Amino acid sequence: MTTVYIGSGAGFAGDRIDAGVAVVETLRRRDGPRYLIYEVMGERTLAMAQRIRMDNPDLGYSPYLERYLPGVLAACAENGVRIVANLGNANPVAGAKRVHEIARAVGLDGVRVAVVHGDNLLEFMSADDIADIPTIEGVSIAGKQLVAANAYLGARPVAEALSLDVDVVLVGRTTDAALVLGPLIHELGWGADDWERLAAGTLAGHLLECGGQVTGGYFCDPGFKDVPGMDNLGFPIAEVEATGDFIITKAEETGGLVTKATVTEQILYEVHDPGAYLTPDVTLDVTEVTLEDAGENRIAVKGARGMPPPDTLKATISADGGWLGESEMTYAGPNALARAQLAADIVRTRCKRNGVAEPLRVDIIGSGAVFDNDASDRRHGTNRPMDGEFRLRAAVRTLDKDTAQYVNDEVLSLFCSGPAGGGGYRCAITGQVNTASILVPRGPVEAHTRAEEIAP
Repeated sequence: MTTVYIGSGAGFAGDRIDAGVAVVETLRRRDGPRYLIYEVMGERTLAMAQRIRMDNPDLGYSPYLERYLPGVLAACAENGVRIVANLGNANPVAGAKRVHEIARAVGLDGVRVAVVHGDNLLEFMSADDIADIPTIEGVSIAGKQLVAANAYLGARPVAEALSLDVDVVLVGRTTDAALVLGPLIHELGWGADDWERLAAGTLAGHLLECGGQVTGGYFCDPGFKDVPGMDNLGFPIAEVEATGDFIITKAEETGGLVTKATVTEQILYEVHDPGAYLTPDVTLDVTEVTLEDAGENRIAVKGARGMPPPDTLKATISADGGWLGESEMTYAGPNALARAQLAADIVRTRCKRNGVAEPLRVDIIGSGAVFDNDASDRRHGTNRPMDGEFRLRAAVRTLDKDTAQYVNDEVLSLFCSGPAGGGGYRCAITGQVNTASILVPRGPVEAHTRAEEIAP
């Protein structure tokens, strides 16, 4: 019986760069089809990549492609481990060309790379037609310039790309689980209506998609949920059988842990309805899933149920959101909270007096700011000690970059025109993207979906 081994090298853009190395070292000791996935894309990640591509058509792929792949590409090629990743972001073709350059730099010849097209709705729909579709969640994009519109593709085009006999597959916007389900469809021949197995493969993908979360990362809470070796957290590996049953384990000789508790938390992560988790490939029901210990750091997962998927695909719409200005100043020592509060009042008063109409948030970090609201009127800081260390933060969202700069300058002026002892000033102004979700008919989208090998 064929067992497919799939390991995760990253669960978000900025995840540990070296995590995939240990995963590949473990995979090379296994017999059977082996894959390494990188799941690094979020809605805003993709939107920002689209803006970068607009400025430079040779960019728009994930900048982390250039950080993750050099350390694993040679080992993967030498040991027959294929890479499937959404490192393509807004420009998978340019990303594929960059993979060829990286391969040559590490001394590899003959690496084959394929991409998946079709998620970019703006390639075959007008911006006006997209803007007319009702949003199901997110902020309003009415009257704003569309930056991107990307549908969540399923696993079939990933399997199609792998059928081209390539070493690396780069996608744009697919579901996270498609990075795992695609290889399983390719290797195990699961049909389009094999709902139970497609559900199991989707669940395996859901467990791998966030990297170290299922092996103790983000699960750890010292003294309550202790996890050993967090400085060398081992990333997860799924061992999937043709039946759909699978085991979740982790890279060998690493820290972290895989238990019923870690797996349970990840199963429920970002699942709105455990009985109907909607994907383009299958509707997943996890309500009857069972977990069994299968050895140290090995959990057997069974019981996923599947139903036909919806007739629509979710799409993320991104629009120009203007600018975010952020600036900070620290107050420390005796009476620090009172000095920080006075500084906050100065900034609020001066910004209001000088016509800042946009929502302005001024927080004192260290005095309960995380529990406050945008109006800063919950005043959780009243029960905090007066002495200590407190960080003033002012932030404004605005369509006018000059307004963002003005708010930053007001915080900067506190050095000599504010309370005693302020220091550690930092500021930033960053472009913002607003996102919303819509539902689009799957037929027109899938008609434009295809896989293509990109030559060196």
